[in-house]
Amino acid sequence: MEISNDIILTDTHTHIYYHLGTEKLDQQIQRCLDHHIKRLFLPNVDTESIDAVFGTAKRYPDLCFPMLGLHPCSVKENFKGELQTIHEAIEKSKIYAIGEIGIDLYWDKSTLAWQQQAFRTQIQWAKEMSLPIVIHCREAFDEVFEVLDEMNDEKLFGIFHCFTGTLDQAHRAINLGFKLGIGGVVTFKKAGLDAVVKEIDLQHIVLETDAPYLAPTPYRGKENESSYLIYVAQKMAELHNLSVEEIAAITTQNSKEIFGI
Repeated sequence: MEISNDIILTDTHTHIYYHLGTEKLDQQIQRCLDHHIKRLFLPNVDTESIDAVFGTAKRYPDLCFPMLGLHPCSVKENFKGELQTIHEAIEKSKIYAIGEIGIDLYWDKSTLAWQQQAFRTQIQWAKEMSLPIVIHCREAFDEVFEVLDEMNDEKLFGIFHCFTGTLDQAHRAINLGFKLGIGGVVTFKKAGLDAVVKEIDLQHIVLETDAPYLAPTPYRGKENESSYLIYVAQKMAELHNLSVEEIAAITTQNSKEIFGI
């Protein structure tokens, strides 16, 4: 497929920083540039990943943009100490979102109360700093919406990362001020996400990979990387009967509105 060299695709959610200090990082960044992915937003997961997030952003300051937060799967008994360390790092550095944060009931339901507390705390940070939040929600739509409804005001906005919900859940998220982060799952034949995304106005959508997870078709089941965002963009173009260039322009503009850059 011929694609204009002028287009800019934005991966709003990639853990490419896992490869910091290896040749793999430089190789993956080069493949991103080869496939027009020129903006990458890096979500933190815990205190141990902070240095890698900032280190990658420092290595590629024109391409990579950091965000900090405590991933719900990293919320353990010591979560308050983890939050304090992350907050101290935020105070010292420029970030573009609080994330990824939220609730995950797939792996461990026993930590729900801690996850809710950590989620609320970090939403409050975002409001105080006028930053977006990037939400991780897995088998927890009801629980996430409960917190968002409780804290909803004009300062609440961001991205529902890896959105895989129903059309009703999509509209509910949009009405709360969120864009939907659409990644490789939209290319899976039996996932059903394509039917939902087809009904959503593109002004409410941003693209992502969640690399190294959730690789799109034709790489499903293999390690994902940010350069594969091109396959997500091609699927979106197919669903909305537009060119990849148009998808890139709209979704990158949406990402600028969220992240302020």
